[in-house]
Amino acid sequence: MSQHDHETPDPVTDHVHDNSWSANLEGPEHAADRELLVEQGIEAVAHTTAGNHVNLVTHGEHGHPETFLYDALDREFGDDVDWEYVEQCGCGGHVVRVHVN
Repeated sequence: MSQHDHETPDPVTDHVHDNSWSANLEGPEHAADRELLVEQGIEAVAHTTAGNHVNLVTHGEHGHPETFLYDALDREFGDDVDWEYVEQCGCGGHVVRVHVN
């Protein structure tokens, strides 16, 4: 985990999801800290069981997730996951669907 100058944010999830779900990474803390967004995105994928997916809804402040999230997912999970870009939300955020193999 990175060291943050502000109060430690709540985790994106506190249990393993044996279903498909969405992780909200659009809070003000995510807008202010790209590293936190990536860390919590990785945490969300790690808390998703094989055969399911998690939609990572990223804050628009950081632009398209291909510029900061795809390489991090590849380094952390390799061939254990596949991801696809779904869409840009009306609020400016982005949705990446990560399938856990």
